[in-house]
Amino acid sequence: MVQGKVIGLNLDKFNTNEEVLSFMADFLYKEGIVKDSFKEAIIKREKSFSTGLNIGVYGVAIPHTDVEHVNESSIGILTLQNPVTFKQMGDNLDVPVSIVCMLALKESHDHLEMLQKLMNLFQDENIIQKIINLTDSEDNKDKILEIFKDEEII
Repeated sequence: MVQGKVIGLNLDKFNTNEEVLSFMADFLYKEGIVKDSFKEAIIKREKSFSTGLNIGVYGVAIPHTDVEHVNESSIGILTLQNPVTFKQMGDNLDVPVSIVCMLALKESHDHLEMLQKLMNLFQDENIIQKIINLTDSEDNKDKILEIFKDEEII
């Protein structure tokens, strides 16, 4: 079972994807979900194998790295008030990203299944709009987790 962690909603303090990745990795490390090697590994992997996806109006990124950097399976969720540029998966074009779902998975075979579930979720423009419109509050963090539970992601 993968747990969900809402790291922040509608945040506006980032200028680069590396700042976003560092912030999210630090959060997951403080929660005990990932090892101290996770941050460096996820930043390095993003540079080599970008995870941005241009999905209609909003871009999404799904950064992940190897299982050896993970203590327990989780997905970290962050939305951005001002999009941050990631490179598109596959062709390295710039994608302005507003939603980041950082995967920390203990089992390597879980990556493909999780990516497929997230891709299905992000195909629904109504769900994307709901997620984007939520501001940073505990109630809204619970709402995001409910969306991910309803879609059987967590």
